[in-house]
Amino acid sequence: MSFRTWASVLTIILLGLIIFLARGEIVHAWELLGKVNLWILALLIPLQFATYFAAGEMMFSYLRQKKLITHISPLSQARMALEMNFVNHALPSGGVSGISYMSWRLSKLQVAPSKATVAQLVRYVAGFASFIVLLLISMAIITIDGDINRFIVLFGGLIMVVMLVGTFLLLVLVSSKKRSEAFGRVVAHVVNRIISFLTFKKKQGVVKSDTIAGFFIEMHDEYLILRREPKILIKPFLWGLVFNALDATLFFITFLAFGVVVNPAIILIAYGLASLAGAVIVTPGGTGAYEAIMVSFISSAGVSAGVVIAAVLVTRIIILMGTIGFGYIFYQLALLKYGKPKSQA
Repeated sequence: MSFRTWASVLTIILLGLIIFLARGEIVHAWELLGKVNLWILALLIPLQFATYFAAGEMMFSYLRQKKLITHISPLSQARMALEMNFVNHALPSGGVSGISYMSWRLSKLQVAPSKATVAQLVRYVAGFASFIVLLLISMAIITIDGDINRFIVLFGGLIMVVMLVGTFLLLVLVSSKKRSEAFGRVVAHVVNRIISFLTFKKKQGVVKSDTIAGFFIEMHDEYLILRREPKILIKPFLWGLVFNALDATLFFITFLAFGVVVNPAIILIAYGLASLAGAVIVTPGGTGAYEAIMVSFISSAGVSAGVVIAAVLVTRIIILMGTIGFGYIFYQLALLKYGKPKSQA
């Protein structure tokens, strides 16, 4: 089995263990649901829309500056972000399926595939960079707070290292034309080997090496342009700050609805850890691992486990209902309008 499959199996086992050990707290959490302030909880609906708008603006602010898109309404922006998130939840692949879908979706707005992919690269880099900034602020806050244990500080530092290394490796790849071309050919070779293994047939050239290599070379060319125009990344970065802050605030609002104020820095670190796990686990949106990590982490900060379980589960249910429910509807409307996306390979 692959690493991700093993990780998913381990997650299910750990989740079952957590449920067994916390069964008393789960009963308590169920009792707390009757005491939640629905008026405060209702704030999650407009806040979730604002979150998806900010997610889209990380891409579209870049595309507008490059004059690749002149105008797109806030509703369309949030809608496309919801579609992409739905695809990522329906086909968990660490974001790859969402990138492929959004490239096809942007092509309907006359944006070339390479430009669309670079826009999403900008989105991920801006998201990582802005989260690191927020994480640094959170680390400073919890370090000053003498009541926070070292376990939390350790994991906060771990997230920062992982994100910095990931961003660095991505930049190293696209900064060299030779590395970009070589990586593209390796990707084509690996994908063809996987296809051969899964179909039990020796298939050659299902994914064209020259096509994939050319695609990564185009990304390298776009990277060189970005290096000459670094100011163009300022707006995506600022929108990244808004997106990450709003996404973490969803949990803060739910805790308020349960009558509990949790340190936003703790929520942000737990959100970062859970998001990293969600990119690895093959369940939709990392379901299972995401909730287990957030519950364990926030509970370790001294918050009642029953309250944490109730608040995290309620937030996740509302988020997933919005993402999968509305995302599915918008996704189907896009397919009806444009037809099914064709393979880019």
